Amino acid sequence: MQNTTSNYSKARNRLLAAGVSIAVAGAIGLGAVATGTSPVRADAVRVEGVQAQGFADVVDKVSPAVVSVRVQAKVEPASDRGSGPGSFFDDPGFDNLPDDHPLKRFFREFRGDREFRGNREFRGDRGGRERAPRPVAQGSGFFISEDGYLVTNNHVVEGGSNFTVVMDDGSELDAKLIGTDPRTDLAVLKVDDNSRKFTYVAFDENSDVRVGDWVVAVGNPFGLGGTVTAGIVSARGRDIGAGPYDDFIQIDAAVNRGNSGGPAFNMKGQVVGINTAIFSPSGGNVGIAFAIPASTAKDVVQSLIDNGQVLRGWLGVQIQPVNKDIAESIGLSEAKGALVTDAQGDGPSNAAGIKAGDVITAVDGSEVASPRELARAIGSIAPGKTVDVSLWRNGKAENVEVKLGELPRDQQQASADSSAPAAPTSTLEDFGLTIAPADSGKGLVVTDVDPDSPAAERGIQPGDVIVAVNSQIINGSEDVSKAIEQASKAGRKAVLVQVTRDDASRFVALPIQQG
Repeated sequence: MQNTTSNYSKARNRLLAAGVSIAVAGAIGLGAVATGTSPVRADAVRVEGVQAQGFADVVDKVSPAVVSVRVQAKVEPASDRGSGPGSFFDDPGFDNLPDDHPLKRFFREFRGDREFRGNREFRGDRGGRERAPRPVAQGSGFFISEDGYLVTNNHVVEGGSNFTVVMDDGSELDAKLIGTDPRTDLAVLKVDDNSRKFTYVAFDENSDVRVGDWVVAVGNPFGLGGTVTAGIVSARGRDIGAGPYDDFIQIDAAVNRGNSGGPAFNMKGQVVGINTAIFSPSGGNVGIAFAIPASTAKDVVQSLIDNGQVLRGWLGVQIQPVNKDIAESIGLSEAKGALVTDAQGDGPSNAAGIKAGDVITAVDGSEVASPRELARAIGSIAPGKTVDVSLWRNGKAENVEVKLGELPRDQQQASADSSAPAAPTSTLEDFGLTIAPADSGKGLVVTDVDPDSPAAERGIQPGDVIVAVNSQIINGSEDVSKAIEQASKAGRKAVLVQVTRDDASRFVALPIQQG
């Protein structure tokens, strides 16, 4: 009985094992039938995880607010030039010719008279109709309000009489010029279209853009239409010699001709700068572009919208930087501030008692580190406002109140008396100078300069007039000696010499020989 049961169990186990084998083989066989004879392929490579941030989201939002600006100017028809009284065409014999005379017909057509054109179509410059405006510039711009105000560069619209805005969708709209400011190279246009509200962008209110931040430039390079480039802020506070208020942001996004007036955005879609210039030895992009910072642009733009112009405060001074030698000569601990070389006679500074030799160190409590900072600070204040000006004078700090005037279009330059050199009467050996009294009786004329002297190193030339030393008026060599002695007793290593040349004044720090 036990043997029969054992044999049964063994047979049962063999049948179960065979069934499992058949099932596995069947599964493999079905797979082969389902996939044919092709081998199974691996999955395509796919990188999981956090990817680098792109610019598409920013571009989608801001692009409708960025436009191309096409500028045109009316040109005087060629037929108007040389056809006035006394010209060849007004000769009495000319009008006496028959209308069908070849000579008369030729000159009528040349002059542009429409009735003599017949069926010929003239496409040249001598049309009888008023000349259509011709393109003179193409640039970029961007809307800053839903009712159609937009910003661009002054150099884009300069000389134009007709302005066309090309939208992101290709539609074209006429615009009118609201105002320009050549000093900052900004302009405002306005599109009047009550049927639509424009997508617009805002300036970065915090102006906290940092070197290394991403920026996206959108514009119209080479007239190609909406083009996007990206880069980083390369530097801040660039002075490229474009004007008295230079304070450019430098970016390395590709910017070319036609990008002028276009915005540079941060990653929030705010305008941090307005592209206005490139450094380009070759004529193309080399990765150095300059943008007007939002901190400058927003105030100028608002003033253009409100007044059609920018009203700037005027102090009425000529100024120069304070270098290390000058700071040492006047007892300043740091080489900062704006050294006054002249207070113009009709200017607010002169009325307030500011004079040559003063160093302006702050305006309304805000530090002034350089002449350019002073120009920007005063220019940002409305005319007629009274400001508190901090000075460094005669070795100590002082404050004066100045009621600012309005910056004139043509700033008057202060003049200083100078004259032809007279016969040498004395020398300042320590400085390497030979001097003589000025014919005007004011100051000392430099008649000779030792080429190896400190004075020559600092640019003093024969013909220059020394008018003051350490803010003391100089009428003779003994005045110079006295000023040097006083500076030496005060522990100074240099004296501050005021020099005039070609009606312009400047200061030079000359070292005092010790011992």
